[in-house]
Amino acid sequence: MAGQSHAALSYLILWGLVATIAMTAILQGSQGLGLSRLSLPFLVGTFFTGDRRLAFVLGFIAYTIGGWLFAFIYYFTFASVDIYTWWFGALMGFVHGIFLLVCALPLLPFAHPRMASEYHGAASPRQLEPPGFLAMNYGYQTPSITLIGQTVYGATLGGFLQLHHAMSGP
Repeated sequence: MAGQSHAALSYLILWGLVATIAMTAILQGSQGLGLSRLSLPFLVGTFFTGDRRLAFVLGFIAYTIGGWLFAFIYYFTFASVDIYTWWFGALMGFVHGIFLLVCALPLLPFAHPRMASEYHGAASPRQLEPPGFLAMNYGYQTPSITLIGQTVYGATLGGFLQLHHAMSGP
């Protein structure tokens, strides 16, 4: 049993990357199609630098590492409830997306060094627009796109674990 867990954790590195790429493709694709202006890698990168080009590169690296770390959190959640299915992963991703939209993004202006707040306009050091309620300042379709991306992330991880458990037997 311990060998199965070790193998699942090893493959989780690959599938955490695959899930992160799938989610990022949805989010960045929606930005390219004009459906949303939200770029989580860019927002993460601007924590580190005011250089917009460098911010995207640094943000993408940090965002990918974060995707891997969240994959391990998801894995331990699957293991704690002993449910290894794509639909449970999708549910976890959806709940994660709700938390992101309702709690994390609205708090971002209070922690981000380059983001204006809802109460104070943009200034020289704070040039990024705050996300607003459900991140709708970045487009009215941003909440649904974000939920789709997070749900795909969770479903990808859950599907991998479901496959892994089916192949490794009882």
